[in-house]
Amino acid sequence: MVRRNLANIASILGVLPLCILLGEQGYQYLVPLILFNNFMDDLDGVLASKLNIRSSFGALLDNVCDAIAHPIFMMVVGIHYFQPQEAGLQELAYSSLGVACLMVVLLAVTAMIVRSVSRMNSASTAAAGSPTNELIRHVFFILLLTRSFEFDPTPYLIVASVVHSASMLVSFELPYLIRSLTKTATAISMVNVALIVAWLSPVMAPFIAASFAGTYLLSLATGGMRWLRKREPSA
Repeated sequence: MVRRNLANIASILGVLPLCILLGEQGYQYLVPLILFNNFMDDLDGVLASKLNIRSSFGALLDNVCDAIAHPIFMMVVGIHYFQPQEAGLQELAYSSLGVACLMVVLLAVTAMIVRSVSRMNSASTAAAGSPTNELIRHVFFILLLTRSFEFDPTPYLIVASVVHSASMLVSFELPYLIRSLTKTATAISMVNVALIVAWLSPVMAPFIAASFAGTYLLSLATGGMRWLRKREPSA
């Protein structure tokens, strides 16, 4: 019984610790919790494949867990940067950027929910390289680079949220995402190792972030062009 539900247990365990984010100092745990959730999200798929325990219920549970975890991450980020980060003359500027960031983050949350509901049919379930997962990874990298280079991340969070919202709502193929191209357990493990290295090594973080951002932009351009060509009126 336990063996048959190992993948489902991993899915649930990836979400439960997110209650830490509700605490007064919860935001400081956001980055490690994103890493943990990403690892458990990948682990459930690996377990389901290796143990041959894939099921429609498991696919549905995975989507539900994503629909809970990813909006929580985004709302925590949006609320954090909505609050003025400095007092004094710059407070108004921070507040206006913060309001814009929160509004766009809520748009991204809406897109995530719509995307998750559209994936509830197990036949259309996307791989872990979906736009919802990819947005969370990009937010993860923005926060890491903010820590290393001490810049205001709100403009970058706004751009990432807008672009990803479009790719989630239009729902065209993103063929070259790093996570989508990793099929084996070893390759999936290497992706998670890369994320941990980026977290622990400020020197490596920009290079790893650039590889994820670059493949996303390439996928966005390629998928967008294919989507447009399909909608061109036939001669």
